[in-house]
Amino acid sequence: MAPMKLYGATLSWNVTRCVVALEEAGAEYEIVPINFGTGEHKSPEHLARNPFGQVPALQDGDLYLWESRAICKYVSRKNKPELLKQGDLKELTMVDVWMEVEANQYTSAMDPILFECLIRPMLGGTTDQKAVEGNLEKLKKVLEVYEARLTKCKYLAGDFISLADLNHVSVTLCLFATPHASVLDAYPHVKAWWAGLMARPSVQKVAALMKPSA
Repeated sequence: MAPMKLYGATLSWNVTRCVVALEEAGAEYEIVPINFGTGEHKSPEHLARNPFGQVPALQDGDLYLWESRAICKYVSRKNKPELLKQGDLKELTMVDVWMEVEANQYTSAMDPILFECLIRPMLGGTTDQKAVEGNLEKLKKVLEVYEARLTKCKYLAGDFISLADLNHVSVTLCLFATPHASVLDAYPHVKAWWAGLMARPSVQKVAALMKPSA
């Protein structure tokens, strides 16, 4: 069967969120770049893959998917369902809870920081430091909850790696490209959890992929 195709650019943490899942699940895939500069994301061909004209989009045979977390779930269900703990209702539910936390607490605080520090300057703008500081305070409150959780178990959903952990990788890697990576230093259990994730071959592969070539 042909490899899955992931459409998008590795500058996008929504795209690389999917790459982490693809790598961890051992799926065969290729990344197909989409040129935003030429408006390719709004072309009829790409709108057929993602009707919102955004990235990522995933093609698996005649199936097209969009929304990064839905893609990650699909890849896990197809190739490595243990990442979702689907055979155990309690564990599965905790994976669901922490995937929701990642999307609605962790990454919702992180997104404005990354936009202001990484994307706005690329677009020729100036970082809004007030917005950064406000969201850093939100992130710190989230990290307090993570620290408490990770004193009780090795990973977020329990003592097992899951998609709930892996969905954090791409935005956290981007945080380390900003001046604010030291925000994690106040949370030793969070730092240990992150060090464990960074030791995984899938995460190392994505970290290398996200570094701009010289």
